[in-house]
Amino acid sequence: MFVDLHMHEHTFSGDSHLSLEEITARAKQLGLDAVCITDHDSMGLREIARQYSAQSGFPIFTGIEFYSLQGDIVAFGIQDYPRKRVSAQAFIDCVKAQGGVCFSAHPFRNNNRGLAAALDTVTGLDGVEVLNGSTLPDANQAAANRAISLHLAQLGASDCHIREKVGVYATWFPDEIHTEAELVSAIRAHRCKPAYYQDGEYHIWDPEKKTFYQAGVTPHRTVEYSEVHSA
Repeated sequence: MFVDLHMHEHTFSGDSHLSLEEITARAKQLGLDAVCITDHDSMGLREIARQYSAQSGFPIFTGIEFYSLQGDIVAFGIQDYPRKRVSAQAFIDCVKAQGGVCFSAHPFRNNNRGLAAALDTVTGLDGVEVLNGSTLPDANQAAANRAISLHLAQLGASDCHIREKVGVYATWFPDEIHTEAELVSAIRAHRCKPAYYQDGEYHIWDPEKKTFYQAGVTPHRTVEYSEVHSA
């Protein structure tokens, strides 16, 4: 299954222009098998998403993108979360206490919202977002390199706020994912790989080849690592 793990819906993410209906329709068009709504510091859409998922027959999971003091962390499998900014470690501990999973979102994006160096000091992370649709290729590669060195799961997601970004990156799971518990279990076991959409289908990405598909910038073209650094 291909699942977009990091998406924003306009009801609880004020910077998003996407409705749940638009996200789902575009996801189906691209061939995604499920989507995850991870609004900024909110899980307010959970019940609405659950009802719409049942109505549409399309898997929709609700997590959260939490802005910790060191940067953004995406989490699934939790019922509660801090209502104020806390340290990355405190949030990770909160997730773990509830049996959830969490991963670092866009750790090296140049907007001061990624964990970056904190990846080396926090404990308990399950993975790293190594393909993020709003992050430049070199920063994605840096995230992949760190995920490999730390032995963390490598994940892909669009981080979409507009229709054009839906599903540009995703995560491939070898097993079918029909419940949030199955999603949590697969991420915890590292049974997943980052993927990108190109030429009408999804492809699993191999970070060690240092080859990119630069989402939303050069559609349908592979961008070589050397191009990025020679520009």
